Amino acid sequence: MKLETKRLILRKPKLSDVDDLVNGMNNINVSKWLASVPFPYTKKDGKWYINDCIKEWKKKTKTKYAFFIELKSEKKVIGALDLLRINSFSKIGETGSWLNENYWRNAYMTEAKIVLMEFAFNKLKLNKLKTYTYSNNKASKGVQQKLGYELMGVFKKDERSKATGKFHDTHYYDLFKKDWKKLLPKLKKDLDKKIKMLENS
Repeated sequence: MKLETKRLILRKPKLSDVDDLVNGMNNINVSKWLASVPFPYTKKDGKWYINDCIKEWKKKTKTKYAFFIELKSEKKVIGALDLLRINSFSKIGETGSWLNENYWRNAYMTEAKIVLMEFAFNKLKLNKLKTYTYSNNKASKGVQQKLGYELMGVFKKDERSKATGKFHDTHYYDLFKKDWKKLLPKLKKDLDKKIKMLENS
């Protein structure tokens, strides 16, 4: 199974992705924003994570979809995007993500999240998505707000980064399907405009 956009493929992880995974994750500027990711990040860590994702994909009843983000032009994994803690009865899911620092500020995460949201709301018939980000992660907060997520609250010292040992306040966001449907045409228009600008720069 895979999801595809103009520049990206969201697909199941493979063990052959481990070098790309380590290349992106073994960077304190990435791992410091992720609660369960160690630093340094080794090949052993990468293989464990990929095998765990593969196990999730094999489950008949899924509560998690772990997608690796492959950049078509380079045939390289540049990040990951999870749809997790899926509750089919309540129609709620949660998203989590990371992106290789070398590919920041190119709208790749926005592009990936739009297609994941289409999958969550249209294919899985979810009604609400939740996401969390550290309060001092300005880039992540900006992406959530751009995608229509509404800030619902702040949890004080709610998570600790494994990479740094630091405790963080956490921002909690909600996005309802009805609000996303209204915003989607603008999101796609703005993304197309951004991609064209990047192509011409």
